[in-house]
Amino acid sequence: MAQEEHILAVGDIHGLYDKLERVLADHVPSLPPGTKLVFLGDYVDRGPQSKEVVERLIAFKRQRPETILLMGNHESMLLNAFEGREVVLWTVNGGAETLASYELLEHEVSKLPPEHIEFIRGLDLYYESNSYIFTHAGLRPGTPLSQQDRHDLLWIRESFFLAQPTWGKTVVFGHTPFPTPFRRPGMIGIDTGAVYNNTLTCLKLPEETFHHF
Repeated sequence: MAQEEHILAVGDIHGLYDKLERVLADHVPSLPPGTKLVFLGDYVDRGPQSKEVVERLIAFKRQRPETILLMGNHESMLLNAFEGREVVLWTVNGGAETLASYELLEHEVSKLPPEHIEFIRGLDLYYESNSYIFTHAGLRPGTPLSQQDRHDLLWIRESFFLAQPTWGKTVVFGHTPFPTPFRRPGMIGIDTGAVYNNTLTCLKLPEETFHHF
C-alpha cells in the first residue's frame, strides 16, 4: 500500500483574510516538509476581505504549485453572476460583501479582475489522495467518484453526510457548517462556521488532528 502523503485540509474561509494569514504565515511553516495544502472552497462571500483572500491564494499557489484549490458553491455563484446569471441570488448570499471588497456595485460585477476570474474558473471540483477524497460539499452515495455531478460536489448536504459512505476512502468536506468538526466513519466535515464567529478549522493528515484559527 502506498504511504499516505502529509496533507493539511483547510475549511471554508469566506473572506476572512486574517484567519487565512494565520494558517499560511503562522502554521504552514511548522508543518512537516512536503506537506500538501488542500483548500475546500468558499474563499469568497459573507466576510469582509474576499479580494484579499483571492489575491493571497493566487500568490500562494505560485509559490507552492502543488497546492490543491477546490471550488465551492460560492465561487460557482460568483462565476454565474459574472456571466450575468442569478446576480441577485449571489449578492444576497454574501456576494454584496465580495463586491464591496473590490469597491464595486452590484451592476459592476463584470468589472471583477480578469486574473481573479481566471483563478476561480480553474479551481478543481475534487482531489483524491491514497486514503482520502476531498471536495467542497460531498458526494452522491452509490455514485463512483468519476461520475459525480458538479451540482452535488458543490451543494449536497444531508443526503451525503447522513448516508452510508460507498467510496472506500474517507471523504473530507466543507460547505455545511458544524459547531465542531463532523466525524462519521468515512467522513470528516471541517466547515466550523468561521464567518459566523466560530473558528477556521484545518485537518492535518494522516494524523487526523484538527487545528483551529
